[in-house]
Amino acid sequence: MSATTPPRLVGRRDERASLDDLLVDLHSGRSAACVIRGEAGIGKSVLLDYVVAQGRRATVSRAQGIEADIELAYASLHQLCAPFMSGIYDLPDPQRDALQVAFGMAAGDPPDRFLVGLAVLTLLTRASETRPVLLVVDDAQWLDRVSLLTLEFVARRLLAEAVAMVFGVREPEGASVLVGLPEIRVQGLDAGAAAELLDAAVDGLLEEKVRDRLVAETHGNPLALLELCRGRSAAELAYGLDAVETATMSSRIEQDFVRRLNALPDHTRTLLLIAAAEPLGDPRLMLRAADLLQITPDAAPATAAGLIELGETLRFRHPLARSAVYRQAAPEERRAVHRSLATATDPVTDPDRRAWHAAQACDGPDEDVATGLERAADRARQRGGMSAEAVLLERAAELTPDPWLRGTRALAAASAYFSAASPDRATELASLAELSPLTALDRARLDRLRARILFARSRSDEAAPLLLQAAQALAAEGSPLARETFLEAISATVFAGRVHGPAGARAAAVAARSAGTKPSASAASDQLLDGVATLLADGHEAGVPALQRAFEPFVTEELTSREETMRWLLHVPVAIESFIHHAWDLPAWDALSSRAVRLARDTGALSVLPPALIYAGGVEIHHGDFAAAARMIDEANAIAAATGNAPHAYAALVLAGWRGDEEAAMDVIRPALANASERGEVSLLGVTGYIRAVLYNGLAQYETALEAARAGVEHDGYNFTGLPLVEHIEAAVRCGELDQAQQSLHRLIDLTSAATSGWAGGASARSRALLASDDDADQLYRTALAEFARDRVMVEVARTHLLYGEWLRRSRRRSDAREQLRTAHDMFDAMGATGFAERARRELHATGEHVRARTIEVATALTPQEAQIAALAAGGMTNPKIGAELFLSPHTVEWHLRKVYSKLGISSRRQLPSALRSQGSHGRLEIAAQP
Repeated sequence: MSATTPPRLVGRRDERASLDDLLVDLHSGRSAACVIRGEAGIGKSVLLDYVVAQGRRATVSRAQGIEADIELAYASLHQLCAPFMSGIYDLPDPQRDALQVAFGMAAGDPPDRFLVGLAVLTLLTRASETRPVLLVVDDAQWLDRVSLLTLEFVARRLLAEAVAMVFGVREPEGASVLVGLPEIRVQGLDAGAAAELLDAAVDGLLEEKVRDRLVAETHGNPLALLELCRGRSAAELAYGLDAVETATMSSRIEQDFVRRLNALPDHTRTLLLIAAAEPLGDPRLMLRAADLLQITPDAAPATAAGLIELGETLRFRHPLARSAVYRQAAPEERRAVHRSLATATDPVTDPDRRAWHAAQACDGPDEDVATGLERAADRARQRGGMSAEAVLLERAAELTPDPWLRGTRALAAASAYFSAASPDRATELASLAELSPLTALDRARLDRLRARILFARSRSDEAAPLLLQAAQALAAEGSPLARETFLEAISATVFAGRVHGPAGARAAAVAARSAGTKPSASAASDQLLDGVATLLADGHEAGVPALQRAFEPFVTEELTSREETMRWLLHVPVAIESFIHHAWDLPAWDALSSRAVRLARDTGALSVLPPALIYAGGVEIHHGDFAAAARMIDEANAIAAATGNAPHAYAALVLAGWRGDEEAAMDVIRPALANASERGEVSLLGVTGYIRAVLYNGLAQYETALEAARAGVEHDGYNFTGLPLVEHIEAAVRCGELDQAQQSLHRLIDLTSAATSGWAGGASARSRALLASDDDADQLYRTALAEFARDRVMVEVARTHLLYGEWLRRSRRRSDAREQLRTAHDMFDAMGATGFAERARRELHATGEHVRARTIEVATALTPQEAQIAALAAGGMTNPKIGAELFLSPHTVEWHLRKVYSKLGISSRRQLPSALRSQGSHGRLEIAAQP
């Protein structure tokens, strides 16, 4: 039997126009995404039917979210991708492997969902090359979580592909779903359209007053109008329909479905209950279950009552009809149905759904069922479905009769919820585990989990002591997790900005060294912990060499699995912060951040790619390549936005300070300070003090720079202590506060004495030059230039030329001063460090030399993403490889390149290298500021 005809679409002129525009874009080869939002029954599904009917020239794939207690990872995504799966073997190997594991087609390491998203993006893009692709999803709020997040990622990365995605989202249930995508908000029908719908649906002539009352009571909700009027004549509506003012529209519609359900034969109601409990709608499975329950599978009465539609599958006319059927059934009836479905489900081809139905059939603890759920959870984890793993483990814990095993499973569920970014549910399951008789080792793991949840919610110093306690407890139990947790405790103190005190980094380091812990799974990470602990516990003289010994094994460690790679990526921030702020080692920073970016890209780990890009951007700032830094920061922020994470502020702050635009810099600094206060992330106070000092030293506002630098110097943190000292010395000398400058110089010499890097040597020599006698200053400046150049700290090379030139001018050596100042000005001008460039220009003017300010040609301004794509293309990388590198489709890459060609006045890829060199050599290639 064919499905019944959907309700006639009346009114909705604006909504149809928006969907028509979307289809015009699609058939013109442009991407589109749209979310149709509204309450139950408001007409979202009818609008989705409309866009499917109008988009018949496209390849259409549909999916329906179904409210269910079980969540099967990637089930909805697999359903949507089914028409395009013939192209899976043409995907790049990492993408193909990730998609096959996610869809249960192959075994392997759990895939990163963002790599799965990139694979889906590539799959759809390639399918759209022959015919436009239209994906339509109804009730998206009920998709399995990982499918929904992956589809959202794809929707946000579409740009120049013939792919459209249209989602229906019920509110208020889905108010937080797919936020930020273009949307159509559907309201009730206006009076004219509602009247037209009623006149067509009601048998007989409806009085105007009655019609107005119905429209008012239903708020123009079309499903409510149709369902409340179904089977009633105009006379019955005039006298027999009671309004229930206090009920919600959803409950009123559901009540009407219940009324029709109660009129059905018992065997038909049981068949509907089977369908409601089995969201796939597999008719063979339902027939087997019906046979086990010894009922006649007669759906005709339900079809006649308007509750279901029959086609290839049995489909409820509306999700409220499904919920009415399921909720109306008695608990023992639901359990009997789930028991029959568990028996009817194939244990080999669908063990997870079988385990879930068996769990729903239980009316008390059952270890066999709990064990089945635990195995299903492990399979979900292998597919990358962390949310599904958590739900299955939670139910397994509920059904576990043994108290100790119940606590262990609750702890595993809490950990899975934390990994799935559901800290509230993780906390609830952790509380359940805490009530169970856990072993000492499990209790230590529980303490660690609670501390990690707290740290994820706030970077305050509350998490650090809890992590330290957990590490000590794990060490007492001989767990290899202890060393990892000590490193996490130190990391927490880095963000919290605490070195001293019982909750500081030094306390964690001393505890780590005295704990006598077993080696962890990574010898390189163990050596890193030893180096950091020595640094914190014994000081720089012993600690910096120990840290340097850890560098080589850590940066070259062979990583043979995704788990090992992710662990390395999680530990690398502590390593980088240590090499920046204690070893003053820019080459080490460069090597570590470059490897972090490469590993994050290769594994598709978009959750850790943004901070890796931020660290790499920091390297480029110090190399003096502000354009490259801006590209990395922009990409990091774009990925963070696409993955629903907060942007990382550190490199953007540093870049803003060096660029020297006070207004633009403060626009970045103010929210960072507010965020630091809100989250308790005290280390941000240190970095903002340093950045404001850089900014105002560049602007020659030395009093303000002195105050800002003092805030950075007084910051008692693991990072951003030495760098503010450099700024403080310069500002204090310019303000005549020589005692302050001398005190900071002593501290700086102590911090840099054990470091062997050019960065450390340059910072020490130049700061000493500012306070040295004329006889010594000249040589100290020359030493600083050589040392900074040795490590390619080019911003500091330029800065030293400026300070050296200023000293030479004040020493009345104008000719020598011009040479240094001209070099400084040219370097800063090429970098885009406008504050320092202007300071150098004024100094040159004082020597009698005039310099014309550079004019930015707006027409050639490339966005950071355009500049990055142009650079990769100029280097010989193909569009598919660039797309894989930047998590874009090849079509989007080509779209950006066409814009680049237009801006640079060229017509082909072959001209890119020379065009970029030419633009750069003339100082005209600008990177457009992002809003």
